[in-house]
Amino acid sequence: MPRWEQGAEDRLREAALALFLEHGYDNVTVAQITERAGLTRRTFSRYFADKRDVLFAGSDQLPPALADAVLKADPGLTPFEALLGAIEQVGDVVAARVAPHAAQRQAVIDSSTELQERGRTKFAAVADALDAALRQRGAPPPTAGLLANVGVAIFRTAFGRWVDEPDAAAYSTRVREAADELAQALGRR
Repeated sequence: MPRWEQGAEDRLREAALALFLEHGYDNVTVAQITERAGLTRRTFSRYFADKRDVLFAGSDQLPPALADAVLKADPGLTPFEALLGAIEQVGDVVAARVAPHAAQRQAVIDSSTELQERGRTKFAAVADALDAALRQRGAPPPTAGLLANVGVAIFRTAFGRWVDEPDAAAYSTRVREAADELAQALGRR
């Protein structure tokens, strides 16, 4: 028997999502997930720290990826244009990675206060990384902080809309729609 079972991570993720949707996140154990997937706890631990990690695995890569994209944006862009470009670029990669289970994953997160808090913590780290990157590009601190938080709001709004209708438009299109909606709303002050 091979030491690493092929497809184990996907099997565990699919088993966890199915169980979370059937029984509720709080009512599912790692043992139930591994049993459903036909794998061991040790195999689970190779891929995930805990059952929350099934839903948030890889999310620690989002803040540095967005910050890096902001820093690599054309120097002639305004801070907001660099921010939007980064959100589109990185968001499209994230959307492609999570597409098969995005709606199910979001339904599970929406049903759990604990998971919602984890999501807020994740996006606070994104805002901090964007703030730092925008400052490095020369944005004044108050502006960088404001834009970072606006960027998180656009990212989350666009992602939510994309999850609701993933085939209707690309994630990057949803980003531009959210940014345009914000601009229109600000024009009516």
